[in-house]
Amino acid sequence: MKWIKPGSPEYEPARKVFNAMIDRRPAVIAQCSTDAEVAEALRYGRGNSLPIAVRAGGHSVAGMSTNDGGLVVDVRPMKSIDVDPESGIITAGAGVTWGEFDRATQAHAFAVTGGRASTTGIAGFTLGGGSGWLERSFGFACDSLVSVNLVTADGERVTASARENPELFWALHGGGGNFGVATSFTFQGHRLGPVVHAGMWLWPGEEATDVTRAFRDLALAAPDGVGLALLYVTAPSEPFVPERMKGKMAVLVVYVYAGDTEEGSEHARPFRELGPAVDLVGDTQYAAFQSSLDDPPDHYNYWSADYHDELPDEALDLFVESGRNLPDATSQQLIARWGGAVGGNAAAATPLINRNAAWVSHPYGISPTPEEGERAKAWVRDFRGKIAPYATGGVWLNFIGHEGQERIRAAFGNGNYARLARVKRDFDPQNVFRGNQNILPAGS
Repeated sequence: MKWIKPGSPEYEPARKVFNAMIDRRPAVIAQCSTDAEVAEALRYGRGNSLPIAVRAGGHSVAGMSTNDGGLVVDVRPMKSIDVDPESGIITAGAGVTWGEFDRATQAHAFAVTGGRASTTGIAGFTLGGGSGWLERSFGFACDSLVSVNLVTADGERVTASARENPELFWALHGGGGNFGVATSFTFQGHRLGPVVHAGMWLWPGEEATDVTRAFRDLALAAPDGVGLALLYVTAPSEPFVPERMKGKMAVLVVYVYAGDTEEGSEHARPFRELGPAVDLVGDTQYAAFQSSLDDPPDHYNYWSADYHDELPDEALDLFVESGRNLPDATSQQLIARWGGAVGGNAAAATPLINRNAAWVSHPYGISPTPEEGERAKAWVRDFRGKIAPYATGGVWLNFIGHEGQERIRAAFGNGNYARLARVKRDFDPQNVFRGNQNILPAGS
């Protein structure tokens, strides 16, 4: 194990997380390679009464993977990936990112629903549920779990599966890092790739209203194998973008088909018939597609999200308005199509409620400076206030920052929250793992 403290030349890069808005200085960072090292780090932290955070990918927009003056248990050294090419059983260490995972599994034509940014870690993403491009076909990342190994606050190594600690296993399907330090994940992979029909289309901003309404209708009619999202962005100064569009608002549709490429091309045809100015959808390596929309590092991020059962024209007009008022060139507004396996049979086996929602809105305030970051935060909050009449009240906790205990309860509902609280009481009664979307132990 490597202990890193302030003053070490390794400290600054080790404490840095994805969101530049988060600038915290832990007292010590324990970079752990084994379960035994995690247990040792936890004993040290508890013995010295240090607040404890757990860091894998470091993509928590709220900065939950770090703290001030405490211990950070850093599992990034846990990089093992093992793929059984026959069964598709995949076991990966908690420090693996989705980019690393996808490259290893695609060598055998298997995939699991992964993060829309390939730099996201598999650990926090999966424990929070795991929403990504393949979810309409394969469900969330947690729906593919076979087992999870973790170390509890007492330093005990525990395996959670359908047969072993089944209540804990249920809780790990969306309950986050509340119950221990996950050290490895075993998934059932799904046949996919390595070539898929995927990519993005781009339209000029003046066509936003028409394209958005057409997208809604086409997305509702698309088969479950089609993964889709619409974004309002600022068109980049790239060679493939027409000069008249560069630096201006644009409508971007992301498309991927989880199946045969010829079928994928056929299902893409109605979207192509909308006449995009840029067509980058074609046969491509899945792993390359999965890393094509990575968020820029070192930016100031503020995100939120809401669920929607329907998106009438009046709601879509609010999305278009927000797209025309992006706070800066890196911010984005996203509408993702849910349905299919998101609300399928696996949904009932997780703590997450409202999985039958048809849509998710996900405003990304992303800015290069602190001042613009504050403006982006105001833009996100303003949009959420306006779209509230069309939202169900449900929420995906991986998509948001610190928004209070009521939003945490909204993700699970009162019944599931109470059940999670009992699991929390059984495995972390002292609430050692509270640097997260926190579930309070029952009776506390």
